[in-house]
Amino acid sequence: MFAPITLVANSYKTWKFIANVEQSQEQVGQLISKLRENPTQLDQAIEKNIQEGCDHLRDLIARVDGHQHSSSEMDDVHHYSNVLFNAMRGGVFDNQYWIHAADFIKDIKHFNKPVFEAHASFFASLPKQISLFELRDRITKQNDLQLERLCDDYLPITFGRRHGDPSRPWNKFAINIKDHAGDRLLAYEGNWRDIFQNWEALLLSYPEFIENVVSKFVNASTIDGYNPYRISKKGIDWEIEDPKDPWSYIGYWGDHQIIYLLKLLELSNKYHPQKLSELLNKPVYSYANVPYRIVPFENLLIDPKNTVHYDEAEEELIQERIKALGADGKLVLDAKGQVYQVNLLEKLLVPLLAKLSNFVLRGGIWLNTQRPEWNDANNALVGQGLSMVTLYYMRRYVDFLQKILQAQNSNIACSSEVVTWLSATAISIESACKHLAEHGEFSDEYRYAVLFELGQAASGYRQKVYAAKCLSGKQDLTMGRLQSLLNNVTTLLDDSIHFNQRADNLYHAYNLLSVHNEKVSVDYLYGMLEGQVSALSSGTLTTKEVINALESLFASDLYREDQKTFMLYPDETQKSFLHKNSLEQTTIISNPALSQLIALDEQRVLLKDNFTQAYRFHHDITSLGVLEERIAFIKEQLGNAFESVRAETLSLYKRVFNHKEFTGRSHGMFGFEGLGCIYWHMVSKLMLAAQENYFKAIERNDSAEDIKRLGQLYYRIREGIGFNKTPSEYGAFPYDPYSHTPKHSGAQQPGMTGQVKEEVLSRFGELGIQVKNGVMH
Repeated sequence: MFAPITLVANSYKTWKFIANVEQSQEQVGQLISKLRENPTQLDQAIEKNIQEGCDHLRDLIARVDGHQHSSSEMDDVHHYSNVLFNAMRGGVFDNQYWIHAADFIKDIKHFNKPVFEAHASFFASLPKQISLFELRDRITKQNDLQLERLCDDYLPITFGRRHGDPSRPWNKFAINIKDHAGDRLLAYEGNWRDIFQNWEALLLSYPEFIENVVSKFVNASTIDGYNPYRISKKGIDWEIEDPKDPWSYIGYWGDHQIIYLLKLLELSNKYHPQKLSELLNKPVYSYANVPYRIVPFENLLIDPKNTVHYDEAEEELIQERIKALGADGKLVLDAKGQVYQVNLLEKLLVPLLAKLSNFVLRGGIWLNTQRPEWNDANNALVGQGLSMVTLYYMRRYVDFLQKILQAQNSNIACSSEVVTWLSATAISIESACKHLAEHGEFSDEYRYAVLFELGQAASGYRQKVYAAKCLSGKQDLTMGRLQSLLNNVTTLLDDSIHFNQRADNLYHAYNLLSVHNEKVSVDYLYGMLEGQVSALSSGTLTTKEVINALESLFASDLYREDQKTFMLYPDETQKSFLHKNSLEQTTIISNPALSQLIALDEQRVLLKDNFTQAYRFHHDITSLGVLEERIAFIKEQLGNAFESVRAETLSLYKRVFNHKEFTGRSHGMFGFEGLGCIYWHMVSKLMLAAQENYFKAIERNDSAEDIKRLGQLYYRIREGIGFNKTPSEYGAFPYDPYSHTPKHSGAQQPGMTGQVKEEVLSRFGELGIQVKNGVMH
């Protein structure tokens, strides 16, 4: 049960904030005084002290509905399992805060040969083992910001898995702890979406590495505001286009930048409240040079599913730079061939600006970079999908930026092109705020105008930096201009959130975009659990609104009574195979235009199924474009009737297949996040969101009745998770986390699920341990 806490207790440097424990400062101070006399004795004493404290917390833990929720042996075993699998997904820090100099030096040489050579004597002077804190002090004295960046980026992690769930045979899986010579090896590797979420939970036990993980995150984000696909101890990696591999594909994923980065920033602010303010103006961060090129805005409108091109020439240049420089050759370089470095403020603004460039008022964030968000079962939403999920998280992100910028009175230097982009964005956002204040609504024409302005500002920025392959230099960004933008963005995001609350008190997750004749219209999909989780996490809902949303969720068609928990989307009855692509004869005969098509006996478009007596579109017609080609082929035969036949046939095709509302395998499969499927990571996200709102309610001094009700709803969500079930109910070992539970079977894919991260975090909340402003409470 206490695995992460024990890791904290065993770290000598943790006295920095353990000494601030509110009710035991003197006792902990006495323990610390023994450090030099007998480190082992101190270790045991701290262990005993924290164990006693946890035993005390066990007795004091909140009782809801008369039940004690923290004394179950199954709780302990389940938590132990979560910690184990979190470590297997993301790795663990090798030796507390001790650094093996040989591995650190090896990393520097791997990433940047010139920096390594420039400081060779310094590296030779390092002891074999050095504390993280002393290493940082020594690095700072070298007065080299490139070296500081490399040090801040260093993570001595071991036991991390290669990306891939072992039960999926097409994925690779490995935990590398020894090299080819049999020597000890530090290594980690995982896709972007997995590794940072698991590091978030890991950092509760190793808080002094928080800013290193923040550096690793932002240093790998791109100049156009996105991130690579995979990250490892050796650097970044991205997907490539391989003509020999039909599964190869490129593009940028969506929401993970915003919420995963935000969670890391929030941790930093809790444990080291002054650190982010120091880093906002310190140029020790880089840009990844992923050779993807997003097309100009006009092309996004023409074909929003084909928007990212692979720059093979740039890829060749990158490989040459790697040979000369090291792995830093994958980063954006300046005119002198050194890594171009910027401050943390710029790195936080660029992904926000990228999201705002695709902001559709009251609709969401346009998914137009060829990839969906976390749930690739919704991959068909790419191009026409609007993400309210990202918008909800953006609201919390913007609020956080406003808080950490409050103490910033002076201007901060950012890249000139970024300042220009921000200024153009700010003008459009301010105009939209004024429009909302005056009119209280947005027409489709106005929504198009704002999207066009935001998209063009980003497109101009992208095309300029793509051509220059770098940024030109720095200029001051005034805090007043930035704060004004953030205030206006908050207004528009709040308006969109309010507008996307459904009649049933739930919130839309994804919407559908239509762009036609310089108008933007928005349609709505069915409810999804992801939308409720992100709305509850946005920070905008009052306690009563949170309670209403959770109670409505339990009453909704997302709730699975048999498992006492929630599906990703409502289950729905699927048409039988013979009823798909089926048109009644009366539909065809009663339509004059379609009757003419049938009269031609042109079976390359519509043909009759003699078995069912229904008409069907030809099976070779795989898209609207193919259908248009087939109709154009018989244009002469149709004569004057061509246009009416064409229009009616295309309209019928759209109605029959309704491709626009097709989301992907989530719409037509039953496993792998499909229909009727429980996805345990999303359930645990819901649980953590409920817990966050519970603590916020306490901070806001909300009514005891509302706080108690939130606690009851939290435990009701928790009771639906597998470890509360019997093996027959769960269909698997109850104490182990699993990926998902389809409608037709028990839990599937053990262990390798993001559920473990959320449950480690929520377990700390249950134990009553929180850190605020550098003080443990």
